[in-house]
Amino acid sequence: MIEKSDTLRKVLFSGHDPAMLKVWQNAIIGIAGVGGLGTNIAVSLARAGIGKLILADFDVVTTANLNRQQFFLEQVGLPKVTAMQANLQRINPFCECISHNKKITPDNLADVFGDCDILMEAFDGAEQKQMLIETWQELYPDKPLIGASGLSGYGRNELIRTIKLDNIYLCGDGESELQQGISPIAPRVAIVANMQANLCLELLIRNNK
Repeated sequence: MIEKSDTLRKVLFSGHDPAMLKVWQNAIIGIAGVGGLGTNIAVSLARAGIGKLILADFDVVTTANLNRQQFFLEQVGLPKVTAMQANLQRINPFCECISHNKKITPDNLADVFGDCDILMEAFDGAEQKQMLIETWQELYPDKPLIGASGLSGYGRNELIRTIKLDNIYLCGDGESELQQGISPIAPRVAIVANMQANLCLELLIRNNK
């Protein structure tokens, strides 16, 4: 267990802009899905100094996840939210992490993510993505949701972009689809996830001016 102290906090975030850091430390961000996108988003936001992350996923870590997700071999078999919570505490012990080992549905979304300033969509399936976006828009039309669309394959950096639809933002190339039995490749997953995390930080600053 890492001992938290004011000295550690100051050193950990010594390179951050103090005004921006204050905004980020007061933010609550939800991450729906703790796989390739979700783990990379969580790591980046924790390193940036986000004060509270709420994670939700009902899956467990498998060996096949390790080619693109921020887990370790010794965590295979653990619930993803449990493993990710432990990893985030090793990165930034000042980031409060709440984990929900459950499947998100229209009935429980508000209970899990209702306090969040921004929701990060990091699901694999198209139906799950659509459910999350539609439910979030219905419940919280004024709160941003940052999702992903089109991240399979490799290369083609010039096609990756962000599309805005009201308070919904989609990062990716918007067109590439996953092939059955072929997992996304780590670089493109991380690029899109970090675009989502980067936009999250930007929106927090913009909405607090």
